[in-house]
Amino acid sequence: MTVSRLAVVGGGKMGAALVAGLLSAGWARPEELLVVEPVASRRDELVATHPSLQVAAEPAPGAEGAVVAVKPGDVEAACRALAAAGVDRVLSIAAGVTLGRLESWLNAGAAVVRAMPNTPALVGCGAAAIAGGAGASEGDLAWAEEILSAVGKVERVGEPLLDAVTGLSGSGPAYVFLVAEALVEAGVAVGLPRAVSETLTIQTLLGSARLLAESGERAEALRAAVTSPGGTTAAGLAALESRAVRAAFMDAVVAATQRSKELGQA
Repeated sequence: MTVSRLAVVGGGKMGAALVAGLLSAGWARPEELLVVEPVASRRDELVATHPSLQVAAEPAPGAEGAVVAVKPGDVEAACRALAAAGVDRVLSIAAGVTLGRLESWLNAGAAVVRAMPNTPALVGCGAAAIAGGAGASEGDLAWAEEILSAVGKVERVGEPLLDAVTGLSGSGPAYVFLVAEALVEAGVAVGLPRAVSETLTIQTLLGSARLLAESGERAEALRAAVTSPGGTTAAGLAALESRAVRAAFMDAVVAATQRSKELGQA
């Protein structure tokens, strides 16, 4: 087996998304990546999608670095396997597993970076934040940024703020999907065919996000620009404010942040 530039431990959705993003960005060739996946049928699927990709059931010695993309309960075993293979540069995208715990399962002095990505990484439009451990240098953080930038945007924060990142962008897609569900149902309630309501809702969310990202305007300014005094949008916003929707979203982020802290202490 060829010595890999990067081992991705976990061939599930997030691991596969990272592989696809890195290949699309030209960060590596398929033969330079190793996906460690215990399920043989899944290994076959990955190779079918990316011919020349290396796959194996266990980490191989010599990898320049690794991404841990497994469920939280499997992280310790993954880290210990990487340590046994001599891998000393690790990026973990496992939710709730602290830098201290990661470092305790790896070789002494290993460079560890912890990240909180979100599911839009599956379509190359993710939002992630990273925090470095005691042995992580500027070069290690830049390396982690390179990897995650292949599937979205990356910010650096201190580890204590990763819980807030979890509450906002980690859980955030679910909040947006809930809004989408509500808008679709509202469209149907006022007479639109469901298919039409779904199309209009999706395009409205997509277009609004692009406008926010590309216009250079803040959300408040864009909202004001579409809200004429006494108009239809003003009426709709008044109904939302009467139900404290703004406060409900703030409460959701706070609740998710607190839950992330509790899980990290478990």
